[in-house]
Amino acid sequence: MPKMSEKDFQAKIDNLMKKLDCTAEEAKEILMDDDDIDHGIAKDFDLSAEKLKEANKYSKTGTRKAPTAYKFEKRQRKENPTKRSIIAELATFLRENSENVCENVEITNIERMIAFHVGENDYELTLIQKRKPKN
Repeated sequence: MPKMSEKDFQAKIDNLMKKLDCTAEEAKEILMDDDDIDHGIAKDFDLSAEKLKEANKYSKTGTRKAPTAYKFEKRQRKENPTKRSIIAELATFLRENSENVCENVEITNIERMIAFHVGENDYELTLIQKRKPKN
């Protein structure tokens, strides 16, 4: 008998009889077999070593899949010559033609951003191209 009180053992037998529609003797045998299996005791209905090896060959736990080799490569962005020329023109304008005194005008991202100083303040100008609407 598994390690449990007589009352708990009888409750498990009654539960098995009800759920599996079996006799008290069959329920007791099921509980005893479960306890033996939990403790690694071989049973007559276990697979033979040869059949167990064959079964493991087809089970997910019996086969080993090679680990996935990931390649983390930085994505190459398409160049956008229009944005590049707009940024260059804006930087030139800020350096030469602006009414505000723009100092240290620097293109920080060739197709996106310009940084500059006006007086004591720092500014960044970001160019964003909107996507074409989907129809």
